[in-house]
Amino acid sequence: MRAGTETALARVVSVFGAARPHHAYLFANRRANRMKVLVHDGIGVWLAARRLNSGKFVWPRDAASTASLTRAQFDALVLGLPWQRLADGGVITVV
Repeated sequence: MRAGTETALARVVSVFGAARPHHAYLFANRRANRMKVLVHDGIGVWLAARRLNSGKFVWPRDAASTASLTRAQFDALVLGLPWQRLADGGVITVV
């Protein structure tokens, strides 16, 4: 989590081949209570950090894989909310 903008951008390029415009790339620490977001907005890149005072960010079980999130899922993830529950558009099927 000590990586700055250039280091995070280098990691994205080495893994994905390029940083695509209008995409966000997420990085988390091992304890899953800190996250950095690298965004390429089409003009440049910016890096933001988020730290939870309590709780953890929830990631896919297969840490080696990549995941695509909808805008609502991304917003929930950044807030530390259960973003996986938004996959069905917020439909409640079990009480």
